[in-house]
Amino acid sequence: MKIYEYQAHEIFSSHGIPTPPMEVADSAEKAEEIAKRFGRPVAVKAQVLVGGRGKAGGIKIARDPDQAHETASRILSSSLKGEPVREVLIQEALQIKEEYYLGITVDRSERKPVVMVSPAGGVEIEEVARLSPQKIFKQHIHPLLGFQNYQALSLAFSLGESKERARSMAKILSSLYRIFEEVDSSLVEINPLVITQDDQLYALDAKIIIDDNALYRHPELSSLGSTQVGDPLEVKAKEQGLSYVHLDGEIGCIVNGAGLAMATMDLVKRYGAEPANFLDVGGGASKERVSSALDIVCSEEKVKVVLVNIFGGITRCDVVADGLIEAISRMRRDLPLVIRLSGTNEEEGRTKLCQTRAILATTMDEAARIAVREVKK
Repeated sequence: MKIYEYQAHEIFSSHGIPTPPMEVADSAEKAEEIAKRFGRPVAVKAQVLVGGRGKAGGIKIARDPDQAHETASRILSSSLKGEPVREVLIQEALQIKEEYYLGITVDRSERKPVVMVSPAGGVEIEEVARLSPQKIFKQHIHPLLGFQNYQALSLAFSLGESKERARSMAKILSSLYRIFEEVDSSLVEINPLVITQDDQLYALDAKIIIDDNALYRHPELSSLGSTQVGDPLEVKAKEQGLSYVHLDGEIGCIVNGAGLAMATMDLVKRYGAEPANFLDVGGGASKERVSSALDIVCSEEKVKVVLVNIFGGITRCDVVADGLIEAISRMRRDLPLVIRLSGTNEEEGRTKLCQTRAILATTMDEAARIAVREVKK
């Protein structure tokens, strides 16, 4: 679950992490009022649960209250990456001397949390990793021993030799790790942590992603952010009990089982195309769930071919076929539909689908090759 930046700042502040003065506004008039109270230039920041706000025009500096009103009005009437902006954060603009990155996430290959720092703050950490990996310093944390003081100081000193500054940064890192553990985060990030002209440290931006699977332990956090804001297709899929992740390719995939879904996506890439999504209908998928899955995949405008790969263990292939036939009757786009069914009631399912325009494949490999061939026509 993602939470809004201002909510992450509130959590940071409650753990002693310094943040600039800020307030949330849901109207241009309120933004102007806040800017007047601050009495100095402010940053007007769109509160949306998507990244890349700055590049998309969602963060602007306003020199005075009038400009804060104008800027907030423009941002509040816009959408960023498909998400409408309903609130803006009015944050006191700082005189910045240096910018750093601090973050904690889970390194799944090591099966441990990893704390990362970089002197290249204000830049997406993925870009730093790609272009300047030597600028990223890491410490893997033993999940039973936790984040030790010496590890925090070691990371802090990798960003500079000043003992006083290193102690301050180490304190912030330790607070970040406490937050990471306490709220069951998958990511806690400050980007950038800034040093002002008067040598003060501030978390200028705050980001927290909470593991959905741990929300039952945090009823007080469940209302903070939303799993219902973001990609509308992901929201719709979640409501239908489907595991769906939007990607950038042109072959829409409908598969049962996460492992089979990943293997299907790998085959699509192997044969020279890109998957448009990850979609797992789950074991024992009902007719209604399969039908909804096809509706969701076909709703994505970039999809040019749909690839269905079902292994009927718990799931019955004839039930899957019924769901697909129902959804095919509603399809508004004439998309090639490649289907591979294997397992329980396979022949019954294939017989039913023979009455449709679907292209039937007997193996997973054949289905992927046909889908890529169709998308390249």
